[in-house]
Amino acid sequence: MNIRLPHSLAVAAAGVAVWFGCAASAAGIDAAAPPPASAASEPLAELDCEQLSPRDIRDVLATAPAPRIIAISGSFNAVSMDPFARFLVAMGYPAERIRNPADGAWSYASSESSARVAGMIAWHYERDGMVPLLIGYSGGGMLAVRTLHELAGAFASRVIVVDASTGEASSRDTIIDPSSGRERPALGLKIPYACALATGLLPRFVLGQWTMLGKLHDIPDTVDEFTGFVIEWDPIAGTFPGATLYAATGSAHVRNVTLPATYRHVDLPRTEHLATNPVTRAWIDSYRPDAAVPLPDGAADATNILHAADIWHSVAANWCREAKRLARSRERQ
Repeated sequence: MNIRLPHSLAVAAAGVAVWFGCAASAAGIDAAAPPPASAASEPLAELDCEQLSPRDIRDVLATAPAPRIIAISGSFNAVSMDPFARFLVAMGYPAERIRNPADGAWSYASSESSARVAGMIAWHYERDGMVPLLIGYSGGGMLAVRTLHELAGAFASRVIVVDASTGEASSRDTIIDPSSGRERPALGLKIPYACALATGLLPRFVLGQWTMLGKLHDIPDTVDEFTGFVIEWDPIAGTFPGATLYAATGSAHVRNVTLPATYRHVDLPRTEHLATNPVTRAWIDSYRPDAAVPLPDGAADATNILHAADIWHSVAANWCREAKRLARSRERQ
């Protein structure tokens, strides 16, 4: 599905352990306690994940477990995703589910290998019962897509589990699935949501990332929902009108969103101001991908509001869906 967002309108189309104890001990895994289940299970079950209000997030989701978010910065960390991570926290997402457990950083470097990111995703899922979400900007978007291919087995026949709290790789390529209590390969895990923001082919040529030239816009089945954001004219990413769109190779739900040419590549993560201004925050709170709503009044600084609102909507919806799924899984045990 392809979406175009002109500057005057936001137009987008349709569309966070559990069982762990004995089996984890038998596998030699650190059976640390998962995030606490929501005490308000009935209110959680009644939420409409596609139509969440600020009160829903504040009073219900805030008491529920949330998926880990791995926010990946641009190439060489020249532009950090820290401001975007703090925007998500200001909108209501728990900071401890975004900060790197190894060092407390808000974001991850795009120089990290996709094999290690995939291994950390497996570690988090085994530990938390929730598969992390991936948000990549520029070179970080390339790493997010490459990680999806890594989980699909495009580069290796196994994924080695990596302890995200220490950065140490383990000797195993299987995990105890928190949903079933059974051992399974880390390979093939499916991420609920991932997105790539201002990621293009030109830097892949410049940086010698040859293996991604034919894979960057192909989204495998290791993600449920994927959104690719491009600026209409972006000389840094090398995207121009008519550039290649992201497409699913199988069952992934893929959306393409074109941002206005007035948006600047290096400024895209700068979104903290949107959550603190009452006008822009109200606009984001009411944003729906399938509705066309005029942008906020010109008196408010609405810079970067289009992708900020779209990503927040997807993050909140997946937080809701994953919290419900985890609650149902625990009830069955």
